[in-house]
Amino acid sequence: MLPKTELLKGFKNQDCLTRLLDQAEQAIKTWEVILSDFLSPPELAEAQQMFARLTEVHILAGGGYPQAERQRLAIARTELPLEQVAVSALEIAGNFLFDPANHRDFLGALLGTGLVREKVGDVIVLGERGAQAIATPEVAEFLELSLTQVRTVPVKTRRIELGELKIRQPQSKSLTTVEASMRLDAIASAGFGISRSKTVDLINGGEVRVNWQEITQSSYALKAGDLITIRGKGRLEVGEVQVTKKDRYRVQLTRFS
Repeated sequence: MLPKTELLKGFKNQDCLTRLLDQAEQAIKTWEVILSDFLSPPELAEAQQMFARLTEVHILAGGGYPQAERQRLAIARTELPLEQVAVSALEIAGNFLFDPANHRDFLGALLGTGLVREKVGDVIVLGERGAQAIATPEVAEFLELSLTQVRTVPVKTRRIELGELKIRQPQSKSLTTVEASMRLDAIASAGFGISRSKTVDLINGGEVRVNWQEITQSSYALKAGDLITIRGKGRLEVGEVQVTKKDRYRVQLTRFS
């Protein structure tokens, strides 16, 4: 049996991590590869930290494409190879020219069929043509039959190959800023190109995450390697940090949009 109480210390998503540890014990006992449901980015980050402490099992994450935010885990004894994580891709095709649908609309339609969120991965909106979605293979056939409308638009849902996913490659921009401190509000303001006061409002409103964890303190101290995300504004990676002769911080940043 795994030392669950010790392994769960310090983590926020304990219900999710407990389920994963149950699956890890199953993988150890049966010598099978066990697949989890889809995890949100905060859950995935904590799961990877937790499993790094274990020597009996190893994991592989996958969400259908390299940049996928929602991913599921393959869990197995360390003696067994892990080569891929099974997911299915779906096309949700319809004419949305006169009734545009956004990410929330497509996700709502998927969950409106009776599925729980954990069975659905990323949703890629394609504008007036519809969308594509990732799901666990066991629900793909059900969605082909059940998902027939999004908003007022009739749709045809069919499975496609993962290679048919229309993924927009993230664009990146590198920049350097010199700040008096490594405070979250200062670095995020410089990196995202928004005012300090607006950044503080976003932090206070729960719109800012560091390493996928919601941070509501503007004074939160960042470090090299941290990833900042603001809903609707992309991601910001903190790179090398140097202290200048005047005791200020020269910070390398990479913004992804």
